[in-house]
Amino acid sequence: MKYIYILLFFLISLNTYSQNLSEEEKKLYDIMMQYRKEKGLTEIPLSPSLTIVAQTHVKDLVNNKPDLGNCDAHSWSSNGKWKSCCYTPDHAQSACMWSKPRELTSYTGNGYEIACGSNVCCSNFVMTADYALESWQSSAGHNSVIINEGIWKKTKWNAIGIGLYKGFAVVWFGEEADH
Repeated sequence: MKYIYILLFFLISLNTYSQNLSEEEKKLYDIMMQYRKEKGLTEIPLSPSLTIVAQTHVKDLVNNKPDLGNCDAHSWSSNGKWKSCCYTPDHAQSACMWSKPRELTSYTGNGYEIACGSNVCCSNFVMTADYALESWQSSAGHNSVIINEGIWKKTKWNAIGIGLYKGFAVVWFGEEADH
């Protein structure tokens, strides 16, 4: 029984640490919610599960560089406790990306990610909240996810996770509330 309590304490500590936002991640969340508010949209609750996914993914992108070659920044390496996938412009691996919240956490729904950054050119670049949001606002596809336009018009985001690390920012959106 003692070992179960020790394991439980370790897992709770690990999850609590993983859910904490850095100052820049908190800023990204705040400016995204302000942007949505300016568009007449509601705030999206911060999700511990989707934040774990986001923070795990930015570290995978920086440390393992799965976005090199034909793969983009929605790709995942084979160097973790998840199924690897090479995300390409034809969206053939979208299901692999959408399932990451269920693979890594207890989140029950799909996750939809927007990503900013690259290992191709800018290894010393440090991502900022302002740069990430401005990049996504200037991209019709990414912006439509943030402000529920186009194919996302009828979608209600009930969970969001934020991750920034070195040269990458990712935000995960989910329709299911995180419990």
